Amino acid sequence: MKIRILLADDHAVVRKGFQFILAAQPDFEVVGEAANGQEAVDLAKFLQPDVVVMDVSMPELNGIEATRRISEVSPKARVLALSMHRDSVYVREILRAGARGYILKDAQEIDLLSAVRSVSKGEGYLSPAVSDAVLNDYRKHVTDPVDLLTTREREVLQHIAEGKTNKEIAVVLGLSVYTVEAHRGRVMEKLNLHSTGELVRFALRNRLID
Repeated sequence: MKIRILLADDHAVVRKGFQFILAAQPDFEVVGEAANGQEAVDLAKFLQPDVVVMDVSMPELNGIEATRRISEVSPKARVLALSMHRDSVYVREILRAGARGYILKDAQEIDLLSAVRSVSKGEGYLSPAVSDAVLNDYRKHVTDPVDLLTTREREVLQHIAEGKTNKEIAVVLGLSVYTVEAHRGRVMEKLNLHSTGELVRFALRNRLID
């Protein structure tokens, strides 16, 4: 089955350029093109594409609001945001609206293809040039420091706080000792903690252990 793609960009030349790149792939099919946000919503409802490559800045209806509406009229469609903006605000807002990825217009062709394939499978994708800005923005706005941790990192933190060694944690979680050590290092980096004692106190304060 080919990945059915809807292109939405208000610049015809840009659309044609991306259409040429995408249509050249044997597993892609460009099923429609939209010149503004409202047209993108209407076409998404009619065509029910797998992926919508959506410009963030468009007339009539911007890409953020269009993404929000597409999630209602075409819930199976996954939006890949396309933009010249590197500002984390744009990234944050369109991801909140339901986009699964964000790629810069000046990205390499191989990155665009990877992004479309990743998003079509339900995976997230961020252009490397904006990923650091997004992470820093998230850290700045997060209200609960525990939210900085992945589910696996929380599990590792809980076991550390319960007094288990890396080897014991590896056995419990079915991981290698090296992987546990890597998770431990990321937890300490994200929470700005520097010892096992600090990890235990953090876990107690945040009720990760009794």
